[in-house]
Amino acid sequence: MDHSRRRRLGLLAAVLAAATGLVACGDDDADEATAAAGTLDGAPAADLRDPERRGPQGNVAQFVVECELSHLAYDDPIVLPDLPGESHRHQFFGNAAVTADPDYHKVAGADTTCRQSRDTASYWAPTLMDEMGRVIEPRKLTAYYRPGVGIDPASVVAYPPDFQMVAGNSISDELQSTDVVAWSCGRGRLREQTPPDCAGQSEFADVFGRQDTRTLRMLITFPDCWDGDRLSSFGSGAHVAYSEDGRCPDAHAVSIPQLVMAIDYPPVDPGELSLSSGAIETGHADFWNVWDQEKLEEEVRLCLNRDLVCGVVG
Repeated sequence: MDHSRRRRLGLLAAVLAAATGLVACGDDDADEATAAAGTLDGAPAADLRDPERRGPQGNVAQFVVECELSHLAYDDPIVLPDLPGESHRHQFFGNAAVTADPDYHKVAGADTTCRQSRDTASYWAPTLMDEMGRVIEPRKLTAYYRPGVGIDPASVVAYPPDFQMVAGNSISDELQSTDVVAWSCGRGRLREQTPPDCAGQSEFADVFGRQDTRTLRMLITFPDCWDGDRLSSFGSGAHVAYSEDGRCPDAHAVSIPQLVMAIDYPPVDPGELSLSSGAIETGHADFWNVWDQEKLEEEVRLCLNRDLVCGVVG
């Protein structure tokens, strides 16, 4: 079989695996399905999502959820609880009932825009705007859950119900580390501190020869260590921390999934982009664990703890 035919068949297998859920979260046969998904030029099929080891990772243990935009609102139930309309504008994904009200019981089990119907968590970030101040509507959010880099996958525990955290700095006046806030073209390897020009680029031709035009993608990486006690610190981040050299600090000794939120936008001109929180340097995002807790714990146990690459949950 010639090289181009092997390439097409490998990619077709990967596409079919994703489309049919063969490599699914919580699937006891996920390791076998991953092996069956084929390769592209010798790379594991999972690497098609994102081969970068920081953030969404190739063959590092993970499970993935995709969510559509739910609503825009000037609310933030973590940083400005019970103060509706007092926040800068946010784009919310997932849980459709979230407002400025921080009452967990009012949003638990609400409708969700996520493909996984039991992921009723809420994900939000400032809106992206063009040079005229117009909102650039996101195409989707992809939530990658994985162990922190170097962390023993077996040690990771699920977030408790009502757990909240923030990543990034909404008042930063300088560019942030790409370990926390980064920009890329689609699922490409390169991470940049400012939005790149993604127009006209393509990742690869699909099995039908069509070009997959890249999106502009913002990636926010959350802390992966918890103090084991507090559910929130109201945006200060005091109850969570980032691991270093594969270890959590003593004051935050509990390993939790490292969430990476990837928000895809059309490949717009990056020249005069800003965020509703201010300049492009103010990138940040928020997460509120309103998952169906049983389902979340199942994904952590069957995917992360077993060191498996699980595909998009649908």
